Amino acid sequence: MNIRDLAPRDLVTRALDKDRRAVGRLLTLVERAGPESDQVAELTHPLSRGAPVIGITGAPGSGKSTLVAKLVAAMTETRERPAVLAVDPSSPLTGGAILGDRVRMAAIDDVAFIRSVATRGHTGGLALAIPGAVRVLDAAGYAPILIETVGVGQVEVEIAATADTTVVVVTPGMGDAVQANKAGLLEVGDIFVVNKADQPGAGDTRRDLELMLDLSHVTGHQDASYRPPIVSTNALDGAGISDVIAAIEAHRRHLGHSGQGAIRRILRARHEIATRVDARLRSRLGMVLDAPGQRQLVEDVAAGKVSTVEAAAQVARLVVGAEGTDRSR
Repeated sequence: MNIRDLAPRDLVTRALDKDRRAVGRLLTLVERAGPESDQVAELTHPLSRGAPVIGITGAPGSGKSTLVAKLVAAMTETRERPAVLAVDPSSPLTGGAILGDRVRMAAIDDVAFIRSVATRGHTGGLALAIPGAVRVLDAAGYAPILIETVGVGQVEVEIAATADTTVVVVTPGMGDAVQANKAGLLEVGDIFVVNKADQPGAGDTRRDLELMLDLSHVTGHQDASYRPPIVSTNALDGAGISDVIAAIEAHRRHLGHSGQGAIRRILRARHEIATRVDARLRSRLGMVLDAPGQRQLVEDVAAGKVSTVEAAAQVARLVVGAEGTDRSR
C-alpha cells in the first residue's frame, strides 16, 4: 500500500518500528494542520520518551547549519539517533521551505533524520507545526532533537518556549553579541557559541558576551545558579564541537538537578496549548469576518459609522460563541 494511503494510526505503528518514510509522512500531516494533524498529536502524545530538545539560533550567516551538521555527526558516533528540524522561511508562492538545509546536511542524512520545515509566515521563526513535529520524532525514538531556527531577528526568543536548551550562535565582526542582547536572546540563551573563532575580533566578541552576562546577573535576568558558558568553535573544521556537546550535557544535568527541566516542560505545554487555541480562534475569526452578516459591520467601520472598538467587541463575542459550540475538532 502507498504510504500516502495509510491512516495516521498505521503510520504511527510503522514509525515506532523505525520506518523513516512513515515518520516523514507523519511530519507532513503535522505541517498541513487540520483534523489529521490533530489525530497525529493525540496518537503520539502518550508515546513521548522525553527526548532532549536543543534549539540552535543566531543571525543568518553565523554558521548554524554547519555547526548543526558537525554536532549531529558527532552524536551519531556515540550511537545516538539525533533528528534535526531546520526551520526555513516559506516560499511566498508554495508555502514550502526554501533554504533546504537538508541539502547541506546530506552527508549525515543516512543516519540522522533531517527535515526542513517552512515557517509559513508564522512570526517567531518557529513554525506552528514544530511542537507536533518534535512529538512525532520523540515517539519514533529520535534523541536528541535539534531545532535550527531561521534567524530573522528579535522574535527568535520564541525558541525558548520549545527547547530545553537554547544555543545562541554569534560570529566576530558582525555585532552579533550586541544584537543578541537587543533581541532578548541573551536572556534565553543557555549556551553561547562564538563560531568562526579563528577570525579577527573573536576575542572582542567573547568579551562583549561576558560583560553582558555579568550585567544580566546584576539585573536578575539570569538563573542565579547557572551561568551560560561561552564556547569558541570553528564549525568548518570541527574545532570546539566536543566542547559544545559537553556544555549541552552539563546544562541537561543542571535542568535535572535544579528542577528547571520540569518547569520548562510545563511552560512548553502551556505555550503549545496557547498556540493551538490561537490558531483555532484565528481560523474562526476569518470565517466570521467573511460571513455575509458581518460585511455590513466592516463597511460601517470603514465609513466611520461604527468604531473599531465596538466592532471588535461584537466580532469577539461571535468568535468565542461560535468556537464554544464547535465540536468538529
